Amino acid sequence: MMPIGSLMIEHRLIEKMIKRMTEELGSIERTRQVDERFIEEVVDFFQTYADRCHHGKEEDILFREIRKRKVDPELLRTVEELMHDHIMARQMVRQLKDANGRYSAGERTAIDEISQAMAGMIDLYPRHIDKEDKHFFLNAMEVFTKQEQNDMLAEFNDFDRQLIHEKYRAIVERLTKNLPR
Repeated sequence: MMPIGSLMIEHRLIEKMIKRMTEELGSIERTRQVDERFIEEVVDFFQTYADRCHHGKEEDILFREIRKRKVDPELLRTVEELMHDHIMARQMVRQLKDANGRYSAGERTAIDEISQAMAGMIDLYPRHIDKEDKHFFLNAMEVFTKQEQNDMLAEFNDFDRQLIHEKYRAIVERLTKNLPR
């Protein structure tokens, strides 16, 4: 399997979440009620899976390796566009998280910001995924030999194996930071 195969598999799960978010957004707009736990799960999914895991492999491995090579300037422009999308997605997820926190604290006007952030994510991700799947990934793989692709896939697998340790190490460090020694 080419390294982009694993990224495309991850896209299918992100698409399922976007579909579910679309349904939930409709419910929020109809009822003017937010399922705070659902939003917390969405935030965790996008921060951990979509951003740290998926975007992490793209940014820390694939884009890094593309930038090391002499490639078509159009490919580099696409990398920059994709990076911009990642930045926008992170901002929307932070907005969603912050608005959900305010909603949980009783600020019912945060519903509009929750809806706005969800709508932005629902709009961004399908276009972003389409750009990667149909216009970027195969072109990107052409700059790598078969061995380099295999090495990249191995690095993707190592990245995934370390991710859970990274997440929970950070949680423990955060929770023990203020404890007396």
